This record gives sequence, structure tokens and C-alpha cells, in this order.
Amino acid sequence: MDLDELFFLHLKQDRCASDNTVQAYKNDIICFNRYLSSNGKNFLSAKISDVENFKTFLKSEGRAVASVSRSLSSVRAFYNFLLSKSYVSENPAKTIKNDKPKDKVLEVLSSDEIDTLLMQPSGSNEKAVRDRAILELLYATGLKVSELAALDITDYNETMSFIRCRDSSSKKERYIPLYPKAKKLLSTYISVSRKLLICDSDEKALFVNVSGSRMTRQGLWKIIKYYAAEAGIKKDITPKTLRHSFATHLLENGADVMQLKDILGHADISTTNIYVDYLKKRMANSLIRLHPHA
Repeated sequence: MDLDELFFLHLKQDRCASDNTVQAYKNDIICFNRYLSSNGKNFLSAKISDVENFKTFLKSEGRAVASVSRSLSSVRAFYNFLLSKSYVSENPAKTIKNDKPKDKVLEVLSSDEIDTLLMQPSGSNEKAVRDRAILELLYATGLKVSELAALDITDYNETMSFIRCRDSSSKKERYIPLYPKAKKLLSTYISVSRKLLICDSDEKALFVNVSGSRMTRQGLWKIIKYYAAEAGIKKDITPKTLRHSFATHLLENGADVMQLKDILGHADISTTNIYVDYLKKRMANSLIRLHPHA
């Protein structure tokens, strides 16, 4: 078995990494291997300079700082594994530092933009009913797109009006309450559209595509982008935009930050405080603009 395949097996079996995590490592290590091969090198012959040049190569492709840093982290983890198995005597990526990322700017939709976006799926066909439920549920729960894709039909409790979300990395579960509109759209989708879309009555996935199988993150991302364009929203909407909007709007309306932390599934309150800081900065900027001497 190739060295990279051994590493991926280690991630899956020993570290119990999720499929998404393993795939992310695969993408990075495969890219690194291609770079080495194009320069007459391989995993065992790579030196510190090769990893440094790989970093430069990624930056020259226009990769974001976070993307380059993630790739370097994958390479470090890969060589730590090879080092533990005595395939190499040193980790050539150990001393290569990540560039300092720029301060993140949250992209948050206004309440009006949210309303406009959620109204876009029109009609009574099964796809439109499904898409209305998807967009509403993302805004109602703050779920990540990957978490939404992973939901099973049994994760929805119609009687108690909540969604159960299972964290693939920590194995923890969290329960997110649904407001009446979200519950109604989801129940309608399940009772009508989902039955028409699925091909197998044993299908576990909550949301399925037109082929009747579980929707992917990419498929959900395309849905969001499509309806954002239809709504005429000019902001750069990503799969996390509805999550950011959900968190920000809850805090604006008086939600407790510790409760929000639990709903979002954050391990540390500092992550949730990103939204608190965002609101503070927005309020300060607004006051400055409104001041008569500004």
C-alpha cells in the first residue's frame, strides 16, 4: 500500500476522522504529491526547501491564506505519521510557518435579504417544496451545510419540533428547536415531496436529490448560490452565510451567547464571540457615521 493510502487509513481507523475530513487531507496530499512528482521528487526524498517551494506554488495559484495553511497542516500531519512509522527521519514541513491570516469579515445578510432569499423557490413541484425547506431550515438552525446533508429522516422530531444534529468529529449530539414556519415547511416536504423524490423506501437521508439519493454539500451549495442570484443579492454568499446571519440575528434580538454557542456546536466560547465582536464593530461604525462632526 502506498504511503499516502496508509496515512488515510490511519485517519479513518485510528483517529476516527469523518469522511469529509479524510477527503480534505486526500486533496491536500494528492496536490503535494503531484507537485513533488513534477519536480522529480517523492514523499521520501522531499526536503524543507521542497515544502517551502510548495507553499510558494500554492500562493502563486491565488490560493487564500487559509487554504495554503490548511494544505501545509495536512503535509505536516502526513509527515508526522511517516515519522512515527520510521519511514522518514525528520518532518520537512515542521519549520514551515503559516502566513498570518487577515481578519475575517463576516458576510451577514439583512433581515430583508433573508426574506427575499427564502421566498425565491416558487411553485408546488417537489423540487421547489424541498428547496424552500432547505433554505428555511438553514436559517432556522444555523446548521453547517455538511451537517444538513448528513441529516437522516429520523433526526427530525415533528412532535417535539426539533432537529437532532450529530457532530461527526466529537460524536456529540445537539438538539435545535424549530419555529412554526420551519416546522411546517419541513413537514410538508417530508409528507409530500420527499416521497416522490426517493427511489428506495429505505432511504435514510432527510434531503435527497432528483435521483433519490442523499444530497451532497456541493449540491446544497449550488442551491444557495442559485437562489441568491435569483434574489438579486450582490453579496458574496457562501454556504456559511446563512449560518452567520442566523447567529447575528439571534444576538441582535437578545439571545444568550452561551445558548448560541451550544446551538452552533462551538467547542469554545471564543468562536461564538466572533459574532459579538462583529455586532460591536458594526454599532461603533454606525455611531461614527451618524455623528454630526463625522
